[in-house]
Amino acid sequence: MRGSIDPEGTEIEAIHDLVDFSGKKVLEVGCGDGRLTWRYAERAAEALALDPNAEKIQRATDNTPDPLRSRVHFRVADIADADLADQAFDVAILSHSL
Repeated sequence: MRGSIDPEGTEIEAIHDLVDFSGKKVLEVGCGDGRLTWRYAERAAEALALDPNAEKIQRATDNTPDPLRSRVHFRVADIADADLADQAFDVAILSHSL
């Protein structure tokens, strides 16, 4: 899948070169509408994707592919205020979130 932000697929290629998502619990910070989420989620055991923008989270939730609905969860939250258990994730990622 290629998007207008990364039409050549360079971003996701670099991420997959650096991180093996296979069977991992992933925390995604600043997920927006799920643009990056769909590029790694099929390999992950589960993912929690956070973003403070409720409209983007709703779009991401609505567009979640059926096979991923049980493993990918979106939450309206700012990482600074998110109540997350220590050591709950194997991998944390963010892209275009600063």
